[in-house]
Amino acid sequence: MSGGDEATAEWQVWSTTAAVTVTDPRLLQAARRVVEEVIADVDAACSRFRPDSELMRIAGHTSQGAGISTTLAALLRAALDAAAETEGDVDPTVGGQLVALGYDRDIGELRELGAVPLEVRRLPPPRFSWHDVRLESLTVTAPDEIVLDLGATGKASAADRSAARIAAELGCGVLVSLGGDIATAGPRDEGPWQVLVQDTLADPAQQVSLSPGWAMATSSTQKRRWRAGGRGIHHILDPRSGLPAPETWRTVTVVAPSCAQANALSTAAIIRGAAARGWLGEQNAAARLVDSARRVHVVGGWPEEPAAHEDGVPADVR
Repeated sequence: MSGGDEATAEWQVWSTTAAVTVTDPRLLQAARRVVEEVIADVDAACSRFRPDSELMRIAGHTSQGAGISTTLAALLRAALDAAAETEGDVDPTVGGQLVALGYDRDIGELRELGAVPLEVRRLPPPRFSWHDVRLESLTVTAPDEIVLDLGATGKASAADRSAARIAAELGCGVLVSLGGDIATAGPRDEGPWQVLVQDTLADPAQQVSLSPGWAMATSSTQKRRWRAGGRGIHHILDPRSGLPAPETWRTVTVVAPSCAQANALSTAAIIRGAAARGWLGEQNAAARLVDSARRVHVVGGWPEEPAAHEDGVPADVR
């Protein structure tokens, strides 16, 4: 995802790969520090996997209203906006269901445990939804029983916040990637960013051009998986059933003006299954969907696969 005189740093965080590419190599270490600071702030605000996070400290104490920081308020607002934009498909109140399915710790630790002993199909459906959460300035009010999960939208928001800060503070062009969530900001003299879209090595790959200032997100049913109830399951839940969404799609990748918006659309598409292509078309979204047989389907302005490799020139996705 770099070229010319650009420089890239990569490291592991949240059981995935973080990367930052800057158009001025002299600013690489400063840019990485910004990303690390943003990640640390987001983790301290909304991690479900650490008891000292702000989100876990207010858990069970929100029925009368709980005061929260500006960081957590911004992350919760992004999650509620995603819920509204997707008509409830991306719902931050599914945390309790994820815990019931065994996803109560970092995915790396969960895999080390082996199978989770439970009967997946007998779990009761969720009692609450995002409509039960009210955010007014720096106060959140919700039933105490709700367990909020801001994982997906939090990661995308972290990419957006990191890219915006680097461009503003360092004055360079930047691409930030957090496990498939990509945000860009600032100028790039060489033109569009070159991005390889591929989930696992077994999935079809395509290189595309992403214009500076645009974002991309990939939602996958293949990466964050564990075994529960005698079968493999993934982390993207249908909030209506509280169970993992059907694996119609291995991955969905969407381009949007912000990574938070791209992530909301790609996650909702996984949940909508076969109806996703029509719905994404209604949203005027450029998207690439890989089905369970690894066949590629494109929507909106996303280029067809053959065009991506014609004369070796990457296709322009936005």
